[in-house]
Amino acid sequence: MNKRTALITGATQGIGYYFSRIMARNKVDLVLIDKNEDHLLELALDLYQRYGVRVKFIPFDMSKNNAPFVVYNDIIKDGFHIDYLINNAGVGDGGYFHEIDWEKEREMINLNVVCLVQLTKLILNDMVKLGKGRVLNVASTAAFQPGPNMAVYHATKAFVLSFSEAIANELKNSGITVTALCPDPKQSGLQHLAEIEVNKLLKMRKLPKDWEVAEFGFHSMIEGKTVAVNGFMNRLLLNTMRLFRKSTPGHPYAKYPVSNNE
Repeated sequence: MNKRTALITGATQGIGYYFSRIMARNKVDLVLIDKNEDHLLELALDLYQRYGVRVKFIPFDMSKNNAPFVVYNDIIKDGFHIDYLINNAGVGDGGYFHEIDWEKEREMINLNVVCLVQLTKLILNDMVKLGKGRVLNVASTAAFQPGPNMAVYHATKAFVLSFSEAIANELKNSGITVTALCPDPKQSGLQHLAEIEVNKLLKMRKLPKDWEVAEFGFHSMIEGKTVAVNGFMNRLLLNTMRLFRKSTPGHPYAKYPVSNNE
């Protein structure tokens, strides 16, 4: 049996950390990417010792220009073929759009959108040649609505969702699936922005644990689901927003579908 390999960006924190553990538990070799070299080394050693999988780690800032090409060339040089691509790396920022420093916005767009698209294109070309593969892109429930005071973040996640759905359709019957996982924003790049004001109803919700989101995302990817929204409350809120917007003539999000994938 050929060994399988997963590439995971943002691999050492949040749901990315648990994606790494889940893959290793399933005897999948790993290519782990994150900015923090110390955390990568610690995680790689633990996964190798605990599960006996091969682990390559690349300490790299994926928001840098052409980062995906650097990473891809490194992977190819070492003879890896990627069976599972998990684009988890992401960042968020909050505030009035006209006041936020452009470099922060540029970094967000590069990491959340440009890096994700470039890396997906590079890995997907190889998957298509072999006629098999799984891609999971971490979007967010923020993808389903505009976000005042987080305008660019919400827009980047809307892009990820739309992009994932489109290429999933293109790859239908190819042996390759693409899944957009839509966790809560605080689990998809906004972990450090606890001070941002959020809707009171959202504050009242009990969020699933990061490991629960990762398990849900993993199974959704394996099952080939296109859009995966975890948690009854998340789906309820999203469908409520969809219905509300249907009552607002001309609203661009009025007919946006919310998939029930749990």
